[in-house]
Amino acid sequence: MKWRRTKSRDVIDQRGAGPARAPGGGFSMPGGMALPTGGGIVGVLIVLAIVFLGGGGDGGFQLPDAFSPQAQAPGKPSAQPIPPSQDPQRDIKNFSTYVFVDVQKAWKGTFESSGQGYRDAKLVLYDGAVNTGGCGHATSAVGPFYCPADERIYLDLTFYDDMANQLGAPGDFAWAYVIAHEMGHHVQKLTGTSDEVERESASNPDDANELSVRLELQADCYAGVWANTVYAKGDLEEGDIDEAFTATEAIGDDRLQKQATGEVNPDTFTHGSSEQRRSWFDRGYESGDPGACDTFSPDSL
Repeated sequence: MKWRRTKSRDVIDQRGAGPARAPGGGFSMPGGMALPTGGGIVGVLIVLAIVFLGGGGDGGFQLPDAFSPQAQAPGKPSAQPIPPSQDPQRDIKNFSTYVFVDVQKAWKGTFESSGQGYRDAKLVLYDGAVNTGGCGHATSAVGPFYCPADERIYLDLTFYDDMANQLGAPGDFAWAYVIAHEMGHHVQKLTGTSDEVERESASNPDDANELSVRLELQADCYAGVWANTVYAKGDLEEGDIDEAFTATEAIGDDRLQKQATGEVNPDTFTHGSSEQRRSWFDRGYESGDPGACDTFSPDSL
């Protein structure tokens, strides 16, 4: 993907504000932890449970105590920026900033062209743990996530290496897909979709998993819509879309469950199968139309 260095006041760098990155494993199981309603990246809440904890039993997944008052979080609300010359993550930080700004610009234009108001999301970069503005304390074990309460995306840049080494999904556009997916959750917050899903899930708990799948697949489709704008600008490079496809397939519920337990239980899916995730991203990419991302119609799955 062709990109250019950019800056944004919507990017908040909190790296260095807290303790060193927490080691994998060793988390106690939660008792009523406050999870972000938008879900984490395309299944990363599940992914990291597998990568760092080895998964759960009975075909389902238990999450580490990543969101809780006990989670170790930075002691300061913000940190002094790391000098570029001393920042080992400088390149991936700059790339992440560009992608975030580009996705935000694309959605702002879409909202404004249809006469709708748009509120900017924020991107918070952190290391190890973070104190969110509405979803509690979180450790890096949750992976990238969107908190609808404060309309911020939280991103530990070390997950870039985790994607390549643990999930087999390397590449800059695989990473761009992660950010675009989380921005898809921001779009759902602005349109009221995520709030409606939350209400419906509370009213009909038996439908909660299916509603979660539909929400996540729509965010995948929205990521594809953004990828179409990158293509339209001539900024896609050979292999970019294949990298995104690989990432969507790597984090399908069926593949993750198979890796963790050796079995697949569709009744416990919360993010969609590998085939569904790739299909909905591709639908958004091919159409370039958010209207093609209706995952909530009865026959859409």
